[in-house]
Amino acid sequence: MDRKYLMGIDIGTTGTKAGLFDLEGNLVADAYEESVLHYPQPGWVEQEAEDFYRTTCLTVRRVLEKSRINPAEIAAIAFDGQMAGILGIDGDWQPVTRYDSWLDIRCQKYVDWIRENYSDIFINTVGMPPTVAHGPKMLWWKNEEPETFKRIAKFIVPAVYVAGRICGLKAKEAFVDHTYVHFSGVSDARNIAWSTEMLDLFDIPLEKMPRIVEPWEIVGYVTAKAAEDTGLAAGIPVAAGAGDHAASCLGAGLVEKGLVVDVAGTASILSCCVDRFVPDVAHRTIIMPRAIPKDLWLPHAYIGGGGLCLRWFRDTFAPVEKEQAQQQGNSAYDLLNKKAAAASPGSGGLLFVPHLGGRIYPYDSSVRGAWIGFSWNHDQGGFYRSIMESIAYEYCYYLNIEKQLYPELEFKEVRVIGGGARSDFWNQMKANILGIPYVKLDREEVGILGSAILAGYAAGIYRDLKTVALQSSRAGKRYEVDLKLHRFYQPYTRLYAEVFTNLVPVYGQLGKLAARAGIDEN
Repeated sequence: MDRKYLMGIDIGTTGTKAGLFDLEGNLVADAYEESVLHYPQPGWVEQEAEDFYRTTCLTVRRVLEKSRINPAEIAAIAFDGQMAGILGIDGDWQPVTRYDSWLDIRCQKYVDWIRENYSDIFINTVGMPPTVAHGPKMLWWKNEEPETFKRIAKFIVPAVYVAGRICGLKAKEAFVDHTYVHFSGVSDARNIAWSTEMLDLFDIPLEKMPRIVEPWEIVGYVTAKAAEDTGLAAGIPVAAGAGDHAASCLGAGLVEKGLVVDVAGTASILSCCVDRFVPDVAHRTIIMPRAIPKDLWLPHAYIGGGGLCLRWFRDTFAPVEKEQAQQQGNSAYDLLNKKAAAASPGSGGLLFVPHLGGRIYPYDSSVRGAWIGFSWNHDQGGFYRSIMESIAYEYCYYLNIEKQLYPELEFKEVRVIGGGARSDFWNQMKANILGIPYVKLDREEVGILGSAILAGYAAGIYRDLKTVALQSSRAGKRYEVDLKLHRFYQPYTRLYAEVFTNLVPVYGQLGKLAARAGIDEN
């Protein structure tokens, strides 16, 4: 039987999405299932490993039911997933820990320890500044839960866990592809290997690290048990896959120098495409992961809850709009966008700090949200607009650093993906603030598309990843820069960058007072 389809599956933070594509990159069917996040203690965010497998089985079954295809016609599968968190498994691929999410900040003191003692060597070797990711998390498990740490055979990521379940792997077969390893804290970025120097510094045993593979390596095949659980045909090859950001960049066609992608999702990510590794030692802000094609890199930084700020505002300050939108079958965001558009550029001198859960890059867990400069004249639209503008101001900070790292680089356009890409108003605002044209892609499923392309390459259907990625990314509406507004916004972007220097002492004091209040209440 001819193999006519490819499947990409994204193991996300808030849910799992599966998509079936034909060989021309057209979406045949997709499905989504929410995941459950657990908050056992302040600052802790966990997920059950079994929940990742459960939601995968549900979404795959729904896709197959919607498409009505013969599962035997699927040529290959690849997974992508959230990147900066980890979970531990034993020798039989059974979870030893819950998934320690990228949103979980319990390892903060180990981030601080690395930054104070090993920051430069960490950035030069790993390719990213110390922040909440695998290295500090492994240190937390080693030092805070030593008995659990002993039971962990391998540290892996959610997409790998599900792939291993689908293929019936054991811990000795555990893997991770090269798009994840910068988050490990113990990798040699230049050579795509584990760094014995970093492992020794942190006293992390090499045997607890999975083998590093290329994203297109076939790591196994769908087992009879997994076929029963998912509705798939046994024997379908499973590619190693990639991190969700890398898969989205491939699906968005970010395979040429100078292209930029804005992931306007729960986390607001701005990433560009370059062809060499330049660690950001000076600013300690930009992370330097490899792209799926090994000759490219995707320097970027992100706001941990950029898009989440807009949802928080909607749920907290716009219940009327939310109810009105539900009654009309519309989006509350559209109503808020109209009000924001009525406010003046610069929000009437109002600045917002979008780091409600701490700043990720450069890392500072004490940073919180703030509105600065509001007066009697500000209304709901002005406050909402200030959130949208702040995310663009943060992006300007990232771009200015990337221009210093790559002075010869010319940014061609920003391809915007994610839920926020639906807002024409926000896309135009970002283009004006950054001074780079924005392009909305004519498809939203770029993450699972990237995984499907990768699956096709692994199966030998596609010969050139870059060519397929460029052909599959479909440009939609383009937003040119309004130069007058771009000049208007420049003082705001500079002032925004200065805000953190002035507010850091305030955040530190507020944190101490809040901690003391908690003690007093107890």
